[in-house]
Amino acid sequence: MARTVLDDLEGALFYTITDLAEKANVGETTVIRLCRKLGFKGYQEFKLAVVQNISSPTKQIHDEIQEDDSLIQIAEKLGNINTQTIQNTTALLDEERLQRTIDELVNARKIYFFGVGSSGITVESAKYRFMRMGFNVEAATDAHIIAMNAAVAGKGDVVVGISVSGSTKDLVDAVRIAKQGGATIICLTHYARSPITQYADVVLLGSSRENPLQGGAFSSKMAQIHILDIICTALSIQHRDKVYNMLQKTARSVSDKLY
Repeated sequence: MARTVLDDLEGALFYTITDLAEKANVGETTVIRLCRKLGFKGYQEFKLAVVQNISSPTKQIHDEIQEDDSLIQIAEKLGNINTQTIQNTTALLDEERLQRTIDELVNARKIYFFGVGSSGITVESAKYRFMRMGFNVEAATDAHIIAMNAAVAGKGDVVVGISVSGSTKDLVDAVRIAKQGGATIICLTHYARSPITQYADVVLLGSSRENPLQGGAFSSKMAQIHILDIICTALSIQHRDKVYNMLQKTARSVSDKLY
């Protein structure tokens, strides 16, 4: 395993634990054991130590941005990065998976959006959008609330787990519980072979990589929002009578709140 990391230090920063285990031809538990033998609590802490030792602080966090870039250069580079993220995410989308996602959501008894950390912010945005379209929807971002919602989710419910890494333990455990209870699982992640995908009925992939110091990058959030926007737009077109009626009702409900 150590040789696998040393042979591709920069690439290894973006491996999930599943990726590294497969590339090193070992089990995931072996990866964890070696990380702990080296003095780390787990794989994520090991990756953090690696990134801190192979590049400058600016490179660690901002990747293509240089310390001597002007504000305009920074703006142009970020614009190019974000545009490329959207294009790459679009290229990864599979029409059959998107359509199944729409069908599952529109027929769901209740929709649960789960996400923690930065993905929790995306989850709240998703709840807001679906609520305005008239869906019975819940968003949970606290580990305990996620766990309790997962425990009561069942047949007819849809759980959407959102995680860039797909390796967040609180989320993976909750998705497993909801799956066991009979809920349909949709996951939105950036790693096709991450732990959360083991329990998913539908996997939607975004395209944006984060090393441990880049967690919460706006480009990752753009990829998540882009996928959700596609789903909401297509859903509202395919089921326009139901959705447009609810959009009118919810819009009228807050019309007197604005000048």
